[in-house]
Amino acid sequence: MRKNKLKQIFKEGKAVINGWLQIPNSFSAEVMAHQGWDSLTIDMQHGLIDYSNALPMLQAISTTDVVPMARVNWNEPGQIMKILDAGAYGVICPMVSNREQAEKFVQACLYPPKGYRSYGPTRGLIYSGNDYADHANDEIIKLAMIETSEALQKLDEIMSTPGLNGIYIGPADLNLAIGQKPAFDNLEGSPAYEQITNILKHAKKNNLVAGIHNATPEYAQKMIKIGFQLVTIGSDQRYMSTGAKAAVSKLKTIKSEEESKAY
Repeated sequence: MRKNKLKQIFKEGKAVINGWLQIPNSFSAEVMAHQGWDSLTIDMQHGLIDYSNALPMLQAISTTDVVPMARVNWNEPGQIMKILDAGAYGVICPMVSNREQAEKFVQACLYPPKGYRSYGPTRGLIYSGNDYADHANDEIIKLAMIETSEALQKLDEIMSTPGLNGIYIGPADLNLAIGQKPAFDNLEGSPAYEQITNILKHAKKNNLVAGIHNATPEYAQKMIKIGFQLVTIGSDQRYMSTGAKAAVSKLKTIKSEEESKAY
């Protein structure tokens, strides 16, 4: 089976630089895959992506050695199993609030006897190799999102779940969970930052990888320095809108300056 190179990066104590895909298009996924990310996550929760979009996006990512992952829209076994069968090498599951939910998520990713995943990796065999079933339980990365008020009270309970590889912080929902407005790149001393560092502490205690979503490379670098081993920066949609806006704004500024010289 094709090795999951993210596991080697984690083992070496290094950080994975993860990209985020929200646009339901295989070409934009292919473009992103050629930019040097360690992994790319197809966002099926808040992105505009369903399974019929995700499949060709996974194929596009496979033109490179970037590791394909997906964030499913809920802790629903059928969707989790189907995206794994399509060739995803990691799953991020939102809104995991307690041990029972964490176990349900992990076991949906694992073949018996460790889990209850049904066998039928149609594209997984093509992407990974004919021995997929022998090694999938070890290669697939399973990340539970910590972002609810209940989860904050049950960190060790969730993080001690057998088979869980790590946790992933969604700062926007985390802020909502503690009564704050949704925000990314929270400042030191803020209530959300205190929760983020506490979650990280518990992840390290339980020997789990900790991941977090970031708005800027500068903040992501800061998160790596304090111990996060998977950082996501922006998204394809955000890069498109930011780049386009910067170009248009610059040209309009130049146009305004030229018009002012004419008077």
